[in-house]
Amino acid sequence: MTTPGKELLFLALGGSGEIGMNANLYGCDGKWIMLDLGVTFGSQDYPGIEIVMPDLEFIEDRKDDLLGIVLTHGHEDHIGAIPYLAADLGVPLYANRFTAGLIAHKLAEEGLEKEVEIRVVDIDESFRIGPFGIRLVPLAHSILEMSAAVIDTPYGRIFHTGDWKLDDDPILGTPASAAALTAIGDEGVDVLVCDSTNAFNAQASGSEGSVRDGLMKAVGAAKGRVVVTTFASNAARLATLGAVAKATGRTLCVAGRSLDRILGVARTVGYLKDFPATVDFDEAMRLPRDRLMVIATGGQGEPRAALARMAADIHQIKLEAGDTVVFSSKQIPGNEVAIGRIMNQLAAKDVLTVTEKQAHIHVSGHPGQPELAALYGWLRPKLVVPVHGEIRHMHEQARFALERGVPDTLVQENGDLVRLAPGPARIVERVRSGRLILDGDVILPADGETINERRKLALYGQISVAVVLSDGKFEGSAIQYRGVPVEDDRESFLEELNEAAEQAATGPARDREALKEAIRLGVRRVATDWTGKKPITDVLIVDI
Repeated sequence: MTTPGKELLFLALGGSGEIGMNANLYGCDGKWIMLDLGVTFGSQDYPGIEIVMPDLEFIEDRKDDLLGIVLTHGHEDHIGAIPYLAADLGVPLYANRFTAGLIAHKLAEEGLEKEVEIRVVDIDESFRIGPFGIRLVPLAHSILEMSAAVIDTPYGRIFHTGDWKLDDDPILGTPASAAALTAIGDEGVDVLVCDSTNAFNAQASGSEGSVRDGLMKAVGAAKGRVVVTTFASNAARLATLGAVAKATGRTLCVAGRSLDRILGVARTVGYLKDFPATVDFDEAMRLPRDRLMVIATGGQGEPRAALARMAADIHQIKLEAGDTVVFSSKQIPGNEVAIGRIMNQLAAKDVLTVTEKQAHIHVSGHPGQPELAALYGWLRPKLVVPVHGEIRHMHEQARFALERGVPDTLVQENGDLVRLAPGPARIVERVRSGRLILDGDVILPADGETINERRKLALYGQISVAVVLSDGKFEGSAIQYRGVPVEDDRESFLEELNEAAEQAATGPARDREALKEAIRLGVRRVATDWTGKKPITDVLIVDI
């Protein structure tokens, strides 16, 4: 068993080698803490799956030594796995007010509010968890109250950035100043564990306040109804959109449960007090077309979100020729096809779409190279460990950090146990890491039998064969198939399948399992001859 000794260890169980599903462990003096516990979202690699989580087997086997989970901010890739995994770990969560509010809402939805303890930490507050001294430092991001973690241990000091950017006009919140970050650097930073998402970007991310004018122009130029879609968690963008609605004389309507949740939590903790009153869908549809602005979820092409349902004409808000949809967001890689499908549906209605490629209506929440360089200069770390990126992003940040004068870097991946101190940082062990999937209400291994069978079903289709025997003699068969590419000659195909089943069943005497296998192979051989595919073939023998 790996137990931290008189040393400082780091282990990513998610978020290193990928963007999303962040889960990081720090260990020293026999104890561990976790930073963030997030999800990523399903893809075509996981048919029927919407949520993917880190496999926490490593720390579950050592949960008596886990002291707590510190949350940097409230994005799903940092808190999304909490309702599914935190209760079993049995440790308190530490988060600022806004993040704690989002977590509390998630736990209540799952009926777990009494199972998981949340300890609210004020912005810039210091506290201790066992041998770890922790201070949450506010940084700008595309969500309220993002907090980097300064972690003091007997073996060195870590600055764990979380997701961040530099922003002179963040709209909401007050991130740490250059002077405050320089002061932290003056105290000494041994290791900077840093967001790599935009490591290739030569330009800074841009200020949240800078999109106000672009949104004002896009909405002001619209003739009919306007729908603006953005990331629901970006409360600063919502504040800007509220101001745009007021300035353009449009009444505001909000479409999407996640938007309602963010607005509710933000107001509860003291933000968005000036957000305009909203109307429901029925009242919105009674307003003059040029007097309505809707903020909607679904900018990433999510099929069940509000925008997708508007595009498909199955939402109470109806879009017609001359209306405008503004995409105040960036296309996340992998979502291009889904977003394109919605845009095509909108175009077919003669609805105008405006994206960040046409107008300055979005900025990233992650640092480009100028911001990385500034942070290196303020903190002056001895070592940079890139996280929150694909392998190429992390290697690029490591290269850039060395170029900018950082003495050393170390690129690791999920499952690499890193000894940060004492001595030179190095990977000392490879431990189990992996993914779990939420399939309905069941959590399963992402590489397990269920998902592998589902992939095979999607690729090859399935045939069910029932053979009836009487005193061991063939009496008949019934066959059904699904997903096998035979449509025009179904009767002929089924006839040949039944003939193959009968031929196998009337062959030489054999035991039950051997008989089932002979029938399976015979039926599948016919299917392969017809289609070139090898469907999953299941055989049931019924004795009468």
